[in-house]
Amino acid sequence: MNEAERFHYSFGAQVIGPEWTQFSLWAPSASRVDLEVEGLAPIAMTHAGEGRFVGEAPCDHGARYRYRVHVDGAAQGIAIADPASRAQAGGVEGPSMVVDPYHHAWRHADWRGRPWHETVLYELHLGALGGLAGARQQLPYLAELGVTAVELMPVAAFPGARNWGYDGVLPYAVDETYGDPGALKAFIDDAHGLGLMVFLDVVYNHFGPDGNHLPRYAGAFFRDDRQTPWGPAIDFRQPMVRRFFIENALMWLDEYRFDGLRFDAVHAIGERDFLRELAETLRSRIDPRRHVHLVLENEHNDAGLLGPGLFTAQWNDDWHNVMHVLLTGESEGYYGDFAEAPTQKLARCLGEGFVYQGDATRQGTPRGTPSAHLPPTAFVAFLQNHDQIGNRALGERLTRLAEPQALAAATLTLLLSPMVPLLFMGEEWASERPFLFFTDHRDELAEAVREGRRAEFAAFSAFQDPASRAAIPDPNDMATYEASKPDIEVRDASPHAEWRAFVRCLLAIRQAEIVPRLDGARALGAEALAEGAVVARWQMNDDTRLVIAMNLGERTAATRAFGVGRCLFETREGVAVATESGSLPPRCAAAWLKHVPGDEELCA
Repeated sequence: MNEAERFHYSFGAQVIGPEWTQFSLWAPSASRVDLEVEGLAPIAMTHAGEGRFVGEAPCDHGARYRYRVHVDGAAQGIAIADPASRAQAGGVEGPSMVVDPYHHAWRHADWRGRPWHETVLYELHLGALGGLAGARQQLPYLAELGVTAVELMPVAAFPGARNWGYDGVLPYAVDETYGDPGALKAFIDDAHGLGLMVFLDVVYNHFGPDGNHLPRYAGAFFRDDRQTPWGPAIDFRQPMVRRFFIENALMWLDEYRFDGLRFDAVHAIGERDFLRELAETLRSRIDPRRHVHLVLENEHNDAGLLGPGLFTAQWNDDWHNVMHVLLTGESEGYYGDFAEAPTQKLARCLGEGFVYQGDATRQGTPRGTPSAHLPPTAFVAFLQNHDQIGNRALGERLTRLAEPQALAAATLTLLLSPMVPLLFMGEEWASERPFLFFTDHRDELAEAVREGRRAEFAAFSAFQDPASRAAIPDPNDMATYEASKPDIEVRDASPHAEWRAFVRCLLAIRQAEIVPRLDGARALGAEALAEGAVVARWQMNDDTRLVIAMNLGERTAATRAFGVGRCLFETREGVAVATESGSLPPRCAAAWLKHVPGDEELCA
């Protein structure tokens, strides 16, 4: 790529010629900024307006540098890493490194991605799999399993040696504990060669509490009139703040060739118009021949952000929450909003997308907007993910919480329904290994995180006793991290191998029978049959209808007798025949395709 074709970023270090790099820092609180490149004399940067400081230096890929920022006339100044650093040497407090994004020679440069309706997501944590090198070894296995997209928890540089990644402080940098930018590109290159898309979680709603120095020299980055669970809100009213994050998203999609981004907790971003600007800008700048997918996590259930030209889909927490209530009977915390009439809520979710579409929560606050007009592929469904496992005090997976036959029925519904499914690492072999919350903070913050974590669960019945709270794993203990690494060594042993074969079979059916009929499919509704039992149907893009009948309850549910058509899969032998006769057995599920002209009532 020649110089004219390169996108010129507003922030960070950009190689602009042989042995020549341009630097740019937004520091509106600073009176002076010096560029300190290792091996060179300090260079005074020029104030370029809008709070930006720019400078150039005779250096290239791999050079180490810092900025020395002077605030309030301080003679010494503050030595900081570049907030738009592409790589760090020695952690977030160490020097930044110049990275030429075109240093990597792509082996699969003609990869254009895959259509969204083909997506089967697999979420993983790079550190738990041994960094980029270790995770790269798992790619052929995932392709063989039937996964079509790998989703990485955040890779942005964070403090310490281990972290979930949602407390990153340098959002442009690949954390060095995982590998360097070249290693990430090699991982993506390998995935593309196997037909796998790669998605990345990005966090634009807050910075971590450790190693973020922006308030010291860019106070305008944050609001002083609005707080979030993580501290002062980021001020998206500021054009430079918007540009910082939009260009970050563009970097991942353009330079690293990610196929999609998942935007974490955007409900914590107060400026909804920023989200529209973000999506519209990315759509306008990325090569239209590529399949690029933008996915939200948004507690507001804002259907208006989903659709052509905006965001592709949203993580459907409603789907997870109501399924979890039905599988486990739990009703504490946020599950309380789904504990009343959960079967009816599940039917609404299967038939219309969101459960909450403007309805009031327990606190009396309306949540959500109507979503029935959206295609089922606008929703990402999951039974487990990093949050829903790791935010539990003991990090238990559903294999320890749910009855096995009911879990199999729920898994069939997850993998064969038209919503886009997501699996969390280890779920496909029914891992019983926990996934715990882990960090690596310094002493005072480590103590605050540990005690805050335990206080968070004080209202839960199982942890009201101080002794039980004291047993909650310490996030900063290395043993907590080690306990969270997936037990890959057991996935070929019984009973894990059998569950993995079950998942692989369902994914093969999805690929052969559901995916070709999915683009343009629409929901025809779902109905509650009895406690924990529902039947749902979808008009596919041909003359077939997909029907899924699921009973998570302990009792047989009555249905109106109807012909089930061609059975795709049943979790127990005879389920489809029994359902056809008007009786859905307990703790089972079946899916079938039916050629039916016109509408037809499916259940009593």
